[in-house]
Amino acid sequence: MSNVGIVIVSHSPLVAEGTADMVRQMVGDEVPLAWCGGNGEGGLGTSVGAIMEAIDKAWSEAGVAILVDLGGAETNSEMAVEMIGEPRASRIVICNAPIVEGAVMAATEASGGASLQDVVATAHELAPA
Repeated sequence: MSNVGIVIVSHSPLVAEGTADMVRQMVGDEVPLAWCGGNGEGGLGTSVGAIMEAIDKAWSEAGVAILVDLGGAETNSEMAVEMIGEPRASRIVICNAPIVEGAVMAATEASGGASLQDVVATAHELAPA
Protein backbone atom coordinates (compact mmCIF):
# COMPACT_ATOMS: atom_id res chain seq x y z
CA MET A 1 0.00 0.00 0.00
CA SER A 2 1.44 3.37 -0.94
CA ASN A 3 -0.59 5.62 1.39
CA VAL A 4 0.98 6.99 4.57
CA GLY A 5 0.32 4.74 7.57
CA ILE A 6 -1.26 5.94 10.82
CA VAL A 7 -0.36 4.69 14.31
CA ILE A 8 -2.45 5.67 17.33
CA VAL A 9 -0.72 5.52 20.73
CA SER A 10 -2.78 6.15 23.85
CA HIS A 11 -2.33 5.39 27.52
CA SER A 12 -5.79 3.82 27.33
CA PRO A 13 -6.32 0.82 25.06
CA LEU A 14 -9.99 1.76 24.82
CA VAL A 15 -9.17 5.27 23.57
CA ALA A 16 -6.67 3.89 21.05
CA GLU A 17 -9.05 1.22 19.77
CA GLY A 18 -12.00 3.63 19.62
CA THR A 19 -9.97 6.16 17.69
CA ALA A 20 -8.86 3.45 15.26
CA ASP A 21 -12.51 2.42 14.82
CA MET A 22 -13.42 6.00 13.92
CA VAL A 23 -10.57 6.16 11.40
CA ARG A 24 -11.70 2.88 9.79
CA GLN A 25 -15.26 4.22 9.55
CA MET A 26 -13.94 7.27 7.68
CA VAL A 27 -11.34 5.77 5.33
CA GLY A 28 -11.94 2.02 5.28
CA ASP A 29 -8.84 0.04 4.37
CA GLU A 30 -7.27 2.80 2.24
CA VAL A 31 -4.71 3.61 4.94
CA PRO A 32 -2.43 1.24 6.86
CA LEU A 33 -3.58 1.60 10.48
CA ALA A 34 -2.49 0.26 13.85
CA TRP A 35 -3.06 1.21 17.46
CA CYS A 36 -1.68 0.38 20.88
CA GLY A 37 -2.39 1.41 24.41
CA GLY A 38 -2.13 0.34 28.01
CA ASN A 39 0.62 -1.43 29.85
CA GLY A 40 1.36 -5.14 29.99
CA GLU A 41 -0.69 -5.57 33.17
CA GLY A 42 -3.88 -4.17 31.67
CA GLY A 43 -3.57 -0.71 33.20
CA LEU A 44 -2.93 2.69 31.75
CA GLY A 45 0.42 3.31 30.07
CA THR A 46 2.36 2.78 26.89
CA SER A 47 4.98 0.28 25.80
CA VAL A 48 7.93 0.85 23.48
CA GLY A 49 7.63 -2.73 22.22
CA ALA A 50 3.93 -2.37 21.45
CA ILE A 51 4.59 0.90 19.64
CA MET A 52 7.28 -0.77 17.52
CA GLU A 53 4.84 -3.56 16.64
CA ALA A 54 2.17 -1.00 15.69
CA ILE A 55 4.66 0.85 13.46
CA ASP A 56 5.54 -2.44 11.75
CA LYS A 57 1.85 -3.23 11.23
CA ALA A 58 1.07 0.20 9.74
CA TRP A 59 4.35 0.49 7.84
CA SER A 60 4.25 2.08 4.42
CA GLU A 61 7.11 3.14 2.18
CA ALA A 62 5.30 6.51 2.10
CA GLY A 63 5.94 6.80 5.85
CA VAL A 64 4.05 6.60 9.13
CA ALA A 65 2.45 9.33 11.22
CA ILE A 66 2.11 8.55 14.94
CA LEU A 67 -0.64 10.27 16.94
CA VAL A 68 -0.08 10.32 20.71
CA ASP A 69 -2.23 11.35 23.66
CA LEU A 70 0.17 12.40 26.44
CA GLY A 71 3.85 13.06 27.08
CA GLY A 72 4.70 9.47 28.04
CA ALA A 73 3.24 8.21 24.77
CA GLU A 74 5.37 10.73 22.90
CA THR A 75 8.53 9.78 24.80
CA ASN A 76 7.97 6.06 24.25
CA SER A 77 7.18 6.68 20.59
CA GLU A 78 10.46 8.60 20.23
CA MET A 79 12.31 5.65 21.79
CA ALA A 80 10.54 3.21 19.46
CA VAL A 81 11.51 5.25 16.39
CA GLU A 82 15.10 5.45 17.62
CA MET A 83 15.21 1.67 18.15
CA ILE A 84 13.78 1.05 14.68
CA GLY A 85 16.65 3.07 13.25
CA GLU A 86 17.41 4.11 9.73
CA PRO A 87 16.40 4.02 7.01
CA ARG A 88 12.81 3.70 8.30
CA ALA A 89 13.14 6.16 11.19
CA SER A 90 13.43 9.12 8.83
CA ARG A 91 9.99 8.24 7.44
CA ILE A 92 8.23 8.23 10.82
CA VAL A 93 6.84 11.44 12.34
CA ILE A 94 5.24 11.89 15.76
CA CYS A 95 2.33 14.34 15.62
CA ASN A 96 1.47 16.62 18.51
CA ALA A 97 -2.20 17.00 17.69
CA PRO A 98 -5.49 16.04 19.33
CA ILE A 99 -5.43 12.26 19.08
CA VAL A 100 -8.96 11.58 17.83
CA GLU A 101 -9.43 14.55 15.53
CA GLY A 102 -5.81 14.41 14.40
CA ALA A 103 -5.97 10.71 13.56
CA VAL A 104 -9.20 11.07 11.59
CA MET A 105 -8.00 14.10 9.63
CA ALA A 106 -4.52 12.67 9.03
CA ALA A 107 -5.99 9.39 7.77
CA THR A 108 -8.44 11.24 5.54
CA GLU A 109 -5.54 13.18 4.03
CA ALA A 110 -3.47 9.99 3.69
CA SER A 111 -6.32 8.16 1.96
CA GLY A 112 -6.07 10.66 -0.88
CA GLY A 113 -2.42 9.82 -1.45
CA ALA A 114 -0.94 12.84 0.35
CA SER A 115 2.72 12.89 1.33
CA LEU A 116 3.87 12.26 4.91
CA GLN A 117 4.65 15.98 5.23
CA ASP A 118 1.10 16.93 4.18
CA VAL A 119 -0.49 14.29 6.43
CA VAL A 120 1.46 15.60 9.43
CA ALA A 121 0.67 19.23 8.55
CA THR A 122 -3.04 18.40 8.43
CA ALA A 123 -2.91 16.85 11.91
CA HIS A 124 -0.87 19.75 13.28
CA GLU A 125 -3.46 22.27 12.02
CA LEU A 126 -5.70 20.96 14.80
CA ALA A 127 -3.17 21.54 17.58
CA PRO A 128 -3.78 24.45 19.93
CA ALA A 129 -1.65 27.49 19.23
